[in-house]
Amino acid sequence: MKDVDALNATFAALADPTRRAILARLASGEATVNELAEPFDMSQPAISKHLKVLERAGLIVAGQDAQRRPRKLEAKPLASAIDWIEAYRQYWETAFARLDEVLEELKVEKKSDKKDRKRKKR
Repeated sequence: MKDVDALNATFAALADPTRRAILARLASGEATVNELAEPFDMSQPAISKHLKVLERAGLIVAGQDAQRRPRKLEAKPLASAIDWIEAYRQYWETAFARLDEVLEELKVEKKSDKKDRKRKKR
């Protein structure tokens, strides 16, 4: 999967609250499909569809433990998403810093204008 496709798959998988909840659960350790389905009011096939989306995005992997096939979190795609988001966070921090500077200049100008008006009234 190309980097852009992988990033798109990651964000598409994260767009759903059920899938985010599944990832949050897996962050505390591996779990079976039944264990993952337990807190949700949906069928096991519906949970399985969510798991397939997460697997295609590379966010979870299925293990093999005798009869069980527990799922576990694979965090590497999340790191790519964080890197992408970080670039935009830096952009916005720079933009907000510039805005702060402009607002500070406006405050100084406003104070100066008030002083000038007071002097003119005298």
